[in-house]
Amino acid sequence: MNDRIYAQPTRGFWIVSSLTLLWNLLGVAAYLLQVTASPEALNTLTEAERNLRSNMPGLVTGANAIAVFSGSLASLALLLRRTWAIPLFVLSLLAVLAQLAATLLLTDAFAVLGAPALVLPVAIVLIGIYLIAFSRAAKRQGYLF
Repeated sequence: MNDRIYAQPTRGFWIVSSLTLLWNLLGVAAYLLQVTASPEALNTLTEAERNLRSNMPGLVTGANAIAVFSGSLASLALLLRRTWAIPLFVLSLLAVLAQLAATLLLTDAFAVLGAPALVLPVAIVLIGIYLIAFSRAAKRQGYLF
């Protein structure tokens, strides 16, 4: 029998957890738009951007999929108050880091998109670190079981 008593989460926990799910679902939507882009949508890109997309290593696309889907599952787990949110957030962050490293090291994305294109990936990494810390703190506070 489990004698552990779990704390009632604060309103802030529910707000952050809900926003986390929305954030990660936006990532899923962006991923799906990227992998299902129509030829018409691709024609709106510059030639250099189209070449970048067509030469993108499968590792980058795979890491992106792992990042957004594990992040979404982690967010759902957080809302369900489950401790397995933590390893899923870690997996998501590791996939984001792999995706970013592969993009920078294996493609000419930096040359094609420029330095401003790093703003969103850096923000995603920082948010990923925050979500791991947030879920660990929720566990320490007794919100997760």
